[in-house]
Amino acid sequence: MREIILDTETTGLDPEKGDRIIEIACLELINHLPTGRSLQYYINPERLVPAEAVAIHGITGEFLLDKPKFPEIIQGFLEFIEDSPFVIHNAEFDIRFLNAELARVKHPPFPLSRSVDTVLLARQKFPGAPANLDALCRRFNVDISHRTKHGALVDCQLLAHVYLELRGGRQKGFVLDSLESSDHPNLKQQARKNFTRKLIIPPSPKEEADHQSALQKLHKALWFQLK
Repeated sequence: MREIILDTETTGLDPEKGDRIIEIACLELINHLPTGRSLQYYINPERLVPAEAVAIHGITGEFLLDKPKFPEIIQGFLEFIEDSPFVIHNAEFDIRFLNAELARVKHPPFPLSRSVDTVLLARQKFPGAPANLDALCRRFNVDISHRTKHGALVDCQLLAHVYLELRGGRQKGFVLDSLESSDHPNLKQQARKNFTRKLIIPPSPKEEADHQSALQKLHKALWFQLK
């Protein structure tokens, strides 16, 4: 199963007010695992990049002056994604921006239903818990020390780890059966590397307190007898 993790960086929050995409990145997954294939473009937005946006992603208007405009990168982008479904963190945001850019070149829009939204997956799996990418990386012990600012390709790479965990974690039977016949030489090595790390998720202070409260209501709880 082929999927494309996708992320964008933009000049602001609303394409209807003229905000544009300035970076787009894609990362290929087969059976939920990265194959090593990725795509990244910095894009000249043909407008100023506000200081508040630069503070988030660090991409300045001066840096983008000699970068291609969206019509120049669309063919390479479409060839990479093919007809694969997207995996996006907060899919509605990125799809809105992509469709605004596609409308300018008279290309049909992407339906939101083409994407898997990992924010929704996280909220279903962990109701009430923070669902932003940083929080999910901390939950799954994914190293984010190198993420000093937002970046589309870096965020795709982090989301690949998070998405695998949200889909069930590093279970050998989950993908290894299909590795022997894979056409992707990097996939087998990446899979075995991913399966080696032990995942430990300690309870939060509230979860620990709730556990202790529940134990107090049990008659001769085994936990107390073992202490």
